[in-house]
Formats: sequence, structure tokens, C-alpha cells
Amino acid sequence: MLALQPQLLEETDVCLGGIDLQAHPVVESRWTHDAEFMRLMELRPVCPLSPATVKKRYEAIAMEMRDEGNLFYFTIRAREDDRLIGKALIEYVDWSSGNGYIRLGIGEPESRRRGYGLQALRLLLRCAFNELNLFRVTAVVPAFNEAALRLFQKFGFIEETRRRDALYSNGEFWDVIGFGLLNAEWRESIQGRG
Repeated sequence: MLALQPQLLEETDVCLGGIDLQAHPVVESRWTHDAEFMRLMELRPVCPLSPATVKKRYEAIAMEMRDEGNLFYFTIRAREDDRLIGKALIEYVDWSSGNGYIRLGIGEPESRRRGYGLQALRLLLRCAFNELNLFRVTAVVPAFNEAALRLFQKFGFIEETRRRDALYSNGEFWDVIGFGLLNAEWRESIQGRG
């Protein structure tokens, strides 16, 4: 298991942390009943899940993190009250080439559009590039997720692939866009900001 320093997991308003097997399944179960969130978070078909099913998934995630070493799952929590508001992942890590995929989402509706996703992505990239020393990360986003498109572009991600009409959602076909960011590009961008 990756041991990260606490300050690497904290921003002004959010922090990244581990799963609470007692409290978090109830919260994430509620998110799976939010069709809009699930449409933005997942590219595959989904269905609402019970807290017990979410807990089983958490247990499988913990096992995969321990046994495979290619998945890093974080909860996104509001620092003011330690409330679970979202999730962030670095997944499908290919250690031989230093590649990984990232995903994140703010599940709590009242916590969306408040800059929490921006802060969580900053933390996730810091983890991917500083702690895991990945060479590059990829994010895959449906074209209808305009907020995610803007967020990744703001961080300097480059559109690398576009699978035309690859996803059917809400009665329409949508492009699926693959964005990439190299470690060197990220380092250059943070030097320019700091």
C-alpha cells in the first residue's frame, strides 16, 4: 500500500482519503440512484446499488489495491466536516510504461460547481506524478460532460483521441474523448503557476 504524507492529500477545501466501510456505502449507494451523476461518472451501463452491494465493491477494491498494485482509490472529503463528497481514482496503472488512467467525480449534488473537483484533480495529479512517478495519465470523457472537458483542459490535458459516436446516452450517440497529460507537461504548468 502506498504511504502518502498527509499534506500531499489536502487542499484548501478537500482532502483525499481512504474508504470507511461503515459510513461510506450508504452515501455512495445514494449517488448510484442519481442518474445524472452516474451518467457523468461511468461510461458503462450502471444500475442503482444497495449499501450492502457498495460495501462488497469497496472490499473488492481494497483487495485489488493490495494484491494487484495498479489501482489507487481515494475518497474525496470536505475538509470542513470530513463529509464524503466524491471519489477519485488512478487505475489501470501500467508500471512498465508509467501510464495510468484517472477518474473523479463529486457525488454530493450540493458540493458540485464549488471548485472541489478542481482541488481533487490537483491532488490526484500530485499523487500520480510526484508519488507514483507516472510518465503520463489519461482521462476518458464523454463529449456531453462539458464540465469535465473544461476541467481537464484547464490542467493542460491534450485531446489525443476521439471515438466518434461511441457512447449512447439519453437517446443520442456521443463522442468519447481521450485526454493525456505527461509528467513533464504537468511539472512545467505548476512551475508557471508557482
